[in-house]
Formats: sequence, structure tokens, C-alpha cells
Amino acid sequence: MAFVKLHQQCEDCGSSDALSYNEDGSSYCFACAKFTPSEATGGSVSNIKERVVPAAGFDRAAFTEPYRGYQDRGITADTMSAYSAQQKAGNILFGYHTPQGELVAVKTRYPDKQFKIGGDWKKAGLYGQHLFPSGGQYITVVEGEFDALAAYQMFGGKYPVVSIRNGAQGAAADCRRAYDFLDQYDHIIFCFDNDDHGRAAALECADIFGGKSRIYHHGEHKDACDYLLNSDKEEFVKRWWAAKTYTPDGMVMLGSLRESLKKPLEEAEVRYPYKGLDDMTFGIRPTELVTICAGSGLGKSTFMRELVFSILSQTNDRVGLAFLEETPDRTARGLVGLQINKPIHLPGCDYSPSEVDRVFDSMDLDDRVVLWDTFGSNKIENVLARFRYQIKVLGVQYIVLDHISILVSDQDNGDERKAIDEIMTKLRMFCQEMRVSMFIVSHLRRPEGKGHEDGAYTSLGQLRGSAAIAQLSDIVLGLERNAQAEDPMVRNTTNVRVLKNRFSGMTGPATALMYNKDTGRLTEVFE
Repeated sequence: MAFVKLHQQCEDCGSSDALSYNEDGSSYCFACAKFTPSEATGGSVSNIKERVVPAAGFDRAAFTEPYRGYQDRGITADTMSAYSAQQKAGNILFGYHTPQGELVAVKTRYPDKQFKIGGDWKKAGLYGQHLFPSGGQYITVVEGEFDALAAYQMFGGKYPVVSIRNGAQGAAADCRRAYDFLDQYDHIIFCFDNDDHGRAAALECADIFGGKSRIYHHGEHKDACDYLLNSDKEEFVKRWWAAKTYTPDGMVMLGSLRESLKKPLEEAEVRYPYKGLDDMTFGIRPTELVTICAGSGLGKSTFMRELVFSILSQTNDRVGLAFLEETPDRTARGLVGLQINKPIHLPGCDYSPSEVDRVFDSMDLDDRVVLWDTFGSNKIENVLARFRYQIKVLGVQYIVLDHISILVSDQDNGDERKAIDEIMTKLRMFCQEMRVSMFIVSHLRRPEGKGHEDGAYTSLGQLRGSAAIAQLSDIVLGLERNAQAEDPMVRNTTNVRVLKNRFSGMTGPATALMYNKDTGRLTEVFE
């Protein structure tokens, strides 16, 4: 459903321009986030105080007529033509396109500064997005259509400029919707209005793209249009180049924590699935980077699936899974099989379609688990970009990366140690920036003498390639199993050892897990 009347006053929060009406008479305020169903206004747009006439289509022929400059704003005819901004009957028609370039909607601006939407608003991208399809170094995002025209004109057409669609209150939603498009650029400059709403929206949008973002700081002018009207092009461009890279606020004085220190620390909301391990780690916390290591073929992925299943069972949160050695189908089968208690990833397993449906329905799994398709580049920059999308756009709060060695092999750096140093540093910073819990899998170097497949103990010194894995992880867990033992109980028992524990400091043997080949589950063994 498309908004047909924008920038209205909200009687609930007092905002002067944050309320928008839909075609059926329902409304949404981008300031206080209140949705009012159509029944509250009588079920149709015609019952709204100021009548709004929804327009299913629009006059496409208007955009085939010659374009004229808009003297009131100092906009030339060439700029108006480039952005499909047409004048008709005293109104301004802003043509909106799909990202592929099809004209699908129009926002009409009336002389009294009221707006009306016509056409297929759902398909419309950012204003001007279709003009810049291939990415590049710089792109500027402004708060309104006229600002896009003004900024583009002051740049002499050298740099891409787009506008959000629904004002400052809807800026973050628009940027998330256009995430893939904006993320193609190395630097994203947010040049919103010089007022409280604009500054707050710029910070919110900048946070979506992290270090790529820059914030434009105005001087005496309110927006890009003001610079053009006052013939201050040089000042506008100068301030554009001076826009500083966005840095989240993060400075805290100790005194501000006095009162919070008087209260006991709350326990973690999400726990590890095994009591022995949970007793030593005190649960799972945001921003933690946890590394799980073991010898080859000793059940790291099975352990990770149990961990994911536990998180899904305890929360309503979304989880992103990057099992880089598996297909999405294999990952899904392993995860769903845990709830069914059957190894449905193996041929010949007896289970019914209804069992699968029950798992999806009972745990609402359809959109809670984001799987990873390994086709494409696994360079760390691309991996982090995908993770950032999952967190900012899809709402993922836990990420599993299995395993880090695949990322190392895909880096340009031929030195394994340096590549791991770089990857771990970026993962550590990413967890802190995004406030996400991340679990990664790492291989171990073969020890002298008895190998890990014969039950050798794990240690931090055996982490493959670099000391950075041990140094930058908050928690390191080692999985140990004698996969060649004659005794089937020993052969199928995994010992979990806490090798590092930044939170509590407790390390050493934590628990033992028995693998059941009939169910595919790891269950805790209590002596």
C-alpha cells in the first residue's frame, strides 16, 4: 500500500510533518511510530479531515514535454530534465523510477507544500537512484527532491546525488530498503537538513553503513537548496569535502556508572545448551567473539548446530549461519534434524514431511534463520558487508562463521599469519560495532605425537596460523575426542575444554557430550 498524503501533523506526538496517510485511510507517524488503522478514520481516505484522493496512476505524458528551469529555486532546465522534475499547472511533478530506470510513480508538490503520490510507490527507488546504477567512490544522500537537484547542479553533475523518499522520519527505512545500492559506494555522505530531525536522521542512517558514512555539517544554511539560492556553491562543495567519517559515540566517564555499579550484574538472557559449559562461561553476551576449535572431523559443525538450536529455542531472535563448507540444504537439514531428533541429513532416515512442518511452525523458523550461499567472493570485506546487511536490515543478532580458514584462503595476502591477523581484527571490531554475538570455527595445528583424532588435548598454542585468534577472542572452546577408540562410548564422547574465558577467567575441562547416531544429537554426560 502506498502513502498518498505525506508530511501531515500528528496529533499524538505533536510532530508537524511526520504523519502519512495510506490509500485506505490508515496512517503511520514516522516520529512516534504509531499506526492508526483505517477503521479509526471511517475506513476510507475520504473521511480524513482534509480529503485525499488516491491516484492509482499518473500522467506519464507530462514527462515527455519539454522541461523548464525552476527559477524560484535556481534549478536549470537540464537539471530538471536529468531528474524528471516537471512543472505543470503550477505544481512540481517529481518522477520516481525503479532502480532499473522504469518510471513508475510521481510525487506531486502543490504550491501549499502538500504532496500526493501517484503510481506504484512500492517499486520506486530513492529519488534519482536510477541515474547511478554502477556504484563508485562517492554518493550524497539528501532529505528532499529539490535538495537532490540543487546538490547535483552545484557539483556540475560530477557526483551522484539521491534523495530519501519520505522525509527525515522515514530516512533510515529508505536507506535500509536501498542498502545494496548505497553499499556499492566507498563513501556515503548524508547531507540532511540543518535541524534536529535532519541531524538525528543523518546519524541513524550513517549507523547503517558504519565506516563508509560521512556526515555533512552545514554552516548558516539549512539545506542544499539554500546554498544554491544564495549563490554559495563553493561553500557547499568545500563543506562536502570536509564531511567527517562517522564515528559512533563511545566515550563514558566512570562517574556516570556509579549508580549502575550499586546493582548486581544481571545474568545473561541466553545460555549455553550444556550446564557444565554454562557454569564456567555464565552464558552468551552481545559483542562477544567466541572461537570453537578442534581437530579435523571431530564434530565442530555438529556442536555449532546444537548451539544455534539452543539460541533459537530460548529466544525469538534471528540467527545468521555461514557454514562455508556446506550447502544451505545441508545446513538446514542438520538444524531441523535436531528438533526432530533424527539425522535427516543422512540417506535412508525415516521421517515425515509433517515432522518438518511442525518444526518450522512451532519455532517460526521461516524467517528466523539466514543461511549462507557460498557462491561468490569470501574476502573479508565482502563477508562483513553481508553480515552488516543481515544485522541492519534483517535484524540478525547472532552470527556463526564455520570456518575461518576458508576466509584466509580467499584473501589477497599470501601470508597466512598476516591474513588471520587482519581477519580477526576486523571480526573483533565488527562485533563491538554491531553489538552482535559471533561464533567462529578454527582449525588446529597437528600436535607432536598423538593427534587430535586420537584424543590429544587442545591448547591455545595449537590454533592455526596466528596468535590473533587467541588474543582477540573473548572465549575459546576446544573440542576433544578420540575418534579411533575401540570403545564406542569413548569414540563418540566429545570433551569440551574452556581454553580462554575473558568474562569469568575460569578455564579447563567443562563438560562431556555423547553423540547419538540414531538422533544426531549431542547430549551432556554427567558422571
